Amino acid sequence: MSARYDELMALKSVGQKYAYTDRDVMLYAYGIGMGADPMDEKELGFVNEATYTERPLKVVPTFASVAAWGAGPGEMNLNRLLVVDGERDITFHRPMPVAANITADSSVVEVYDKGKDKGVVIRHQTILRDEAGEALATLLASRFARGDGGFGGPALEQPEPHKMPDRAPDRSVDISTRPDQALIYRLCGDRNPLHSDPEFAQKAGFPRPILHGMCTYGLTCRGVLQTYADYDAAAFKQHAVRFSSPVYPGETVTMDMWKDGNVISFEARVKARNVTVIKSGRTVLG
Repeated sequence: MSARYDELMALKSVGQKYAYTDRDVMLYAYGIGMGADPMDEKELGFVNEATYTERPLKVVPTFASVAAWGAGPGEMNLNRLLVVDGERDITFHRPMPVAANITADSSVVEVYDKGKDKGVVIRHQTILRDEAGEALATLLASRFARGDGGFGGPALEQPEPHKMPDRAPDRSVDISTRPDQALIYRLCGDRNPLHSDPEFAQKAGFPRPILHGMCTYGLTCRGVLQTYADYDAAAFKQHAVRFSSPVYPGETVTMDMWKDGNVISFEARVKARNVTVIKSGRTVLG
C-alpha cells in the first residue's frame, strides 16, 4: 500500500466548533439567487426576517454545505490550482436551525488514484451536530485533484452514479444567475480566487472566474424547492449531484427534473453553450 494513500486515509478531525446566525442563513439564500423578486413572498421567507406579520425565517436545506465552512479531515497537500469539486451529497437528518452552535466531525472515506497525470479523487464526509450532539446533516463530498495522482493507491472503482430515467423530463425550469453571483456567494465562506480573480482563473485554464460548484449545487436545491417541494425545506431528506462542467456568472441554468415517487432525478445545463453542468442529480423528499 502507498504511504501517500495511508496518509490521506488517516486524516480525521472531530469536534470542530462553529456558530452561525440568521444573517448567515439569509446571505446564503441570497448568494444562490433567492429574493431577486422583492414581492415573491415564498422566496422572501428565506431572505427576510423583518416582517409586519410575524413568520419564522426559513433555512435553505443546502445551507448545511456552508454552516461549518472550512471543516474537513485535515490538510491534504494538494495542488490547489487544479482542485475542483467532483460530487456533493447531503443527507438531512433534521431541518437546520435558523441560528446555532454546531460541531463538525470529518474523515476521509476513500481515495481513488486515477494514475499519473490523471489526478486523484478523494471522498470525505462531515457530520454536523447540534449542541446536544444530535446529527443535523451528513455531508459527503469528493474533490478531484487534477494535479495529483499516480502515487500507487489501490485500484478501486468509484461508486456508480445515480441512474437517470429514460424519458423526457417531467418538468424544466430556467434559473438565471447574476454577473456578480460568485462575488456574492464567496461571502458565504469559499474565498477561492478561482471565482473572483481573472488572472487566477486564467492560470487554472478558464477564460474568466467561474461560479462556485457549491453555488450551482444550491441552485439545483432551489429548483426542487420551487417545484416539487413547494418551498418546504423540511421536506428534503437528501440532495446529491455530480459536477460535470462549470457555470459562468451571468449564465442561465436550465434544470430538467423527473419525479418517481419521493425521488426527484435531475440534470442541469447551460443551453447557451450546449453544456451539461450537473449530472446524476438526486433529491429524496419525505
